[in-house]
Amino acid sequence: MITLTLLHPLKSVAVQKWNFDPNSVIRIGRANDNDVVLYSAVVSRHHLEIRPRGKDWALINLGSNGTFINGKKINKVLVKHGMVIRLASSGPKIKITLDDSVDSPTSKDSQQPKRRAISSKDISKETVMN
Repeated sequence: MITLTLLHPLKSVAVQKWNFDPNSVIRIGRANDNDVVLYSAVVSRHHLEIRPRGKDWALINLGSNGTFINGKKINKVLVKHGMVIRLASSGPKIKITLDDSVDSPTSKDSQQPKRRAISSKDISKETVMN
C-alpha cells in the first residue's frame, strides 16, 4: 500500500491522507478526474502520476509548474519511503509513505485489507488549498 499525506503549508502536519493499492496508478491534480484533487492555482489539472514499477513506484511530473523534491525540479524519480514532494515551487506538499518499507508498522495494521482510497464518508478526495 502507498499512503499520500497532504501537509499543512506552515506546520508540516497532516491535513488529509489517501491510501492506495500496490497496483494503482495514482493521478494528482486540480481536475475532478484525478484520484487526489487539490484546488490550488499553481497545481496543474493533471499535475503528476505515481505508478507501480515492479516492486517500486515511479513519480512522473505532468504539470507545467513542475514537481519539486528538496527544492529541485524533477521529471521522473523512484519514490522513496518518507519523501516529501511539492507541487510547483510554492504549492502543496505531499509526504509519501510506502507500506513495505523498513519504517512501516508490522503490527495488525499491516494485515488490514487494502483499500483503493479512504471512503468519502471518512474524508473527501477534494481539498482546497489557498
